[in-house]
Amino acid sequence: MSGFTEAGLVKRLTELNNSAQSIQTLSIWLIHHRKHHQNIVKTWFKELLKAKDSKKLTYMYLANDVIQNSKKKGPEFGKEFGNVLRKSFDAVASSGDEKTSNSLDRILTIWDERGVYEKPMIIEFRKGLKDASNNDSVPPKKKHKSEPPKPAPTSVDARIASMANSLYNPLHEKMQDKKRRHSETEIEVEGTKEVHITLSPRTPAGDPPEPEELIKALKDLENEASADVEVRERIAKLPREVSEVSLLERLQDKVAAERLAVQVNDAVTLLTNYIARLTKEMEQRKNVGNMLRDYLQAQQDLLEQAERRLEEFDDKLQKVNGLRTELRNHLQNLPDLTQLPDVTGGLAPLPSADLMLEQN
Repeated sequence: MSGFTEAGLVKRLTELNNSAQSIQTLSIWLIHHRKHHQNIVKTWFKELLKAKDSKKLTYMYLANDVIQNSKKKGPEFGKEFGNVLRKSFDAVASSGDEKTSNSLDRILTIWDERGVYEKPMIIEFRKGLKDASNNDSVPPKKKHKSEPPKPAPTSVDARIASMANSLYNPLHEKMQDKKRRHSETEIEVEGTKEVHITLSPRTPAGDPPEPEELIKALKDLENEASADVEVRERIAKLPREVSEVSLLERLQDKVAAERLAVQVNDAVTLLTNYIARLTKEMEQRKNVGNMLRDYLQAQQDLLEQAERRLEEFDDKLQKVNGLRTELRNHLQNLPDLTQLPDVTGGLAPLPSADLMLEQN
């Protein structure tokens, strides 16, 4: 894993995508370089404001991952991000849609439940969402005095969180601890083992599918409408009279017309059903295409991560080989102990002090 530079961070932020793997990889790198937390947050905020509207929510997911996973190592990131999150929520919510606002609200709900920030700060961050929604909305009409006030809307995530809190008990806590342990990943970063927790919201839109899910989706396409040979043959065998208006002149009597009307109705039913199946198949193929795109992107991210680790371990291998060569050279320069005189019988006794005085 390379050292920290602002240009390197900008490049990594540019390459960031909304897959969980991409967010987790960059989050680990940022936490490892937490001594540069001020420059990291400053650059993150600057790039957030410049990013495309579709990517700004991904930046917030990254901040969420860094803030929560860095808590055990120190409060640096939490405090530094806290200085810009109010404006960040405002910027992301004002450039997004209702779905984006709901995702941001979910992040704040999780922070509130886990005590990531104090409640006054959570309230301040929520003002960014409210201000953005007020700027985009039409001014409300004046209500009649007799009209009762409507309760403030609450998000689905907030209601779910409220229900979860009311059902909280020791057994629930043990289950959550068990799930939390399963979400922990131990990763080696520059020789140091880092424990990273995959956090909620950890599944943004575009999260890569599991291989089994992708294989199943591809196999399902084999039985879709375009592969139905029987129906296609029935359509191909329809008489020309049901589709060519010019052939109506050949009708000679009412019986023939009624017979053709039945054929036309059957053809309409057959084609309508087949078109509906084809439309459904098109949607499924689009979904499979998106799954393949996300899966390939995730594999590309894993490949890049593996290449970086390979470079890192190649460097370590070169250092170890260099040390081994130095040790061999050092051993060759050491004296050969086998050439020294045998002293197993003991050394001669040293002269006493009195004898030395007499000799003098």
